[in-house]
Amino acid sequence: MNSPKLPSPALQRVLCIGGGPAGLYFALLMKARWPDLTVTVVERNRPFDTFGWGVVLSDQTLANLAEADPATAGLIGDAFNHWDDIEVFFKGRSVRSSGHGFCGIGRKRLLNILQERCLALGVDLVFERDATDDQALAAEYDADLVIASDGLNSRIRTRYADVFQPDIDTRQCRFVWLGTKKKFDAFTFAFEKTEHGWFQAHAYQFDADTSTFIVETPQEVWEAHGLDKMEQPEAIAFCEKLFAAYLDGNALISNATHLRGSANWIRFPRVVCGHWTHRVDIGGKTVPVVLMGDAAHTAHFSIGSGTKLALEDAIDLAKTFEQGGDVDQVLLAYEGRRSVEVLKIQNAARNSTEWFENVTRYSGMQIEQFAYSLLTRSQRISHENLRLRDARWLGGYEQWLAGGKQLPPMLMPFTVRGLTLKNRIIVSPMATYSAVDGVPQDFHLVHLGARALGGAAMVMVEMTSPTPEGRITPACTGLYNDAQQAAFKRIVDFVHAQSSARIGMQLGHSGPKGSTQVGWEATDEPLPSGNWPLISASALAYGEQNQLPAAMSHADMDLMRDQFADSTRRAAEAGFDWLELHCAHGYLLASFISPLTNLRTDEYGGDIASRCRYPLEVFKAMRAAWPADKPMSVRISAHDWAPGGNTGDDAVEVARLFKAAGADFIDVSSGQTTRAAKPVYGRMYQTPFADRIRNEVGISTIAVGAITDADQANSIIAAGRADLCAIARPHLADPAWTLHETAKLESRAVDWPKQYLSGRDQMYREISKQKEMAAATQPAAAKPAPVE
Repeated sequence: MNSPKLPSPALQRVLCIGGGPAGLYFALLMKARWPDLTVTVVERNRPFDTFGWGVVLSDQTLANLAEADPATAGLIGDAFNHWDDIEVFFKGRSVRSSGHGFCGIGRKRLLNILQERCLALGVDLVFERDATDDQALAAEYDADLVIASDGLNSRIRTRYADVFQPDIDTRQCRFVWLGTKKKFDAFTFAFEKTEHGWFQAHAYQFDADTSTFIVETPQEVWEAHGLDKMEQPEAIAFCEKLFAAYLDGNALISNATHLRGSANWIRFPRVVCGHWTHRVDIGGKTVPVVLMGDAAHTAHFSIGSGTKLALEDAIDLAKTFEQGGDVDQVLLAYEGRRSVEVLKIQNAARNSTEWFENVTRYSGMQIEQFAYSLLTRSQRISHENLRLRDARWLGGYEQWLAGGKQLPPMLMPFTVRGLTLKNRIIVSPMATYSAVDGVPQDFHLVHLGARALGGAAMVMVEMTSPTPEGRITPACTGLYNDAQQAAFKRIVDFVHAQSSARIGMQLGHSGPKGSTQVGWEATDEPLPSGNWPLISASALAYGEQNQLPAAMSHADMDLMRDQFADSTRRAAEAGFDWLELHCAHGYLLASFISPLTNLRTDEYGGDIASRCRYPLEVFKAMRAAWPADKPMSVRISAHDWAPGGNTGDDAVEVARLFKAAGADFIDVSSGQTTRAAKPVYGRMYQTPFADRIRNEVGISTIAVGAITDADQANSIIAAGRADLCAIARPHLADPAWTLHETAKLESRAVDWPKQYLSGRDQMYREISKQKEMAAATQPAAAKPAPVE
């Protein structure tokens, strides 16, 4: 074990450059643990200088502080203003929910507490010293470790940018950080619409008589009102007038009087660094330089996590030194652990940031759903988590959403054209590679039949080709002859006769990804023998080993359009309830839509409208052949996840085009259009695309991708991010996923097959017992995870 006097023989002197929360807190934690350690903090401002007003921390963050250093946590806790409520004002009404557990403290007060604690422990604080040269400063203090806690505009990060690899994304809204003597008794979000667009205020009380009041608006709205040309007093007067209903006559105040004009309004920079540690040669000694706090990362103020991240960086590194090991091992462990945790927060912050950048997208909602969408905007706060916070409010919202019924959102029925789905869960189309000559087998009857009995509103057949050559593999289904049609009809008849589910057909052509091996062999790789010719929008192979497809001629395109229409008529004759056209994942029609795979110079290539021309021709031919009272959807890849490919902006345009052509739903997937794709995976990672399309285009959407439980499905439906949830892999593991997830909610608003009722009753009894036992053993003071 290390000596209690020093964390390591190689670490005797620590220099923190920057006296914000990260530098000060790390300094006091290290000094508290190792009193013989020499720790210096150098800060360019005076002790009582600060810009900004209050900061917000959650109850959970306070608990982390209490564990790391109880004395400091006590001082901070005594100075906090605590509240549980969030209140949302929108279009003349308000909604308030409780149980959120926030604390506000003045930024100046927090820094002064940390400064006083540093001085009490013997940390050397040097103020009014501008660290223009970190190497010279490190040499002056003979530092063994330099903490680069010099903030958002870190000079140290910039100096070693080739190592730290910073990525700075300047966001779309302008905001100004103000204060007011109006005391808000809840964390308040207030939205006001002007002739040019929406403004929003984020307000919370942080001491006995003062509140933070942040005003935010998109760049174009800010410019349209001339705020870019206003001096500070005029801009503040504009905000006071706009938000007068919430200020009760109190003024708005700025403490950034050193800034002039539009400099008060900034655009939030999201900072991500590829690396956080670096060694620098200083006078023959290699000294590690470590990023901490805003120098390493930022998280948008709308989730209140910038100060949290800074403090927790400091806690993690100090704890890691306690565990022993040489300095390089400690720093490597710190970077590895914290970079992952910060990425999680930043992903949530990105969702939150984009929500506030696009308030117009949600402005058609009534306040009940608007407030729910706001609370769950980061996708870290779920439906059941909100129930833990405020069960009464959430129960009322569920009842409002379901038109007076007490239903989990995912169990609400949905009607489109002449079809009513009993709930919002569908079994996503999933390739099973079990057909013979394109004919579905008994496996398909059992596979689809079991899932139809499992509680979902609809089961979707795997992508089925209108031609033999359009199959992905020789074991994929087709719908181009009577035998296939008859086999499908047998499955459709079973689903209709034995369940209350509906059944849908997905038609698609594999294009450049065809003639490949089945999924459990070498996915997307060509057959060892017996390959058939491929076609695509352009003569581009999907991969190095894949065949080079032929670019479709106009005659090819006309023939294929007619073959899709013929398969559509067969699907109608087989009795399918729903039809989906597959235009995603790099298959034939997707190859037209993506600029990475469509290099055509005729009328079917070029801009997004031209690239969609042929898929739209196919869709229109199918819509004409499909019964008018039955719905049609289109699956798209909303993002190519590759440089130069389609993005979410393009997906909106694609959706608009298909809506105009008569599509009822957009099934929103992403990626798989090119092997160069690098998706950013995570829980419900494709849902934001479905959200945007639904609420910008005004078309119903299906969310799909990494949706694994009822809590997530309920959150998606309740927030209006999608109208249906397509569950894929969980349905492979559990055909009765919907029944089992509903049982966990102890809701009985779902159809069980009468043959299985005794099993249902036993399951509900066991779940009730388990919940009773868990409640009996859970500490009474346990709280839900905070909104961060």
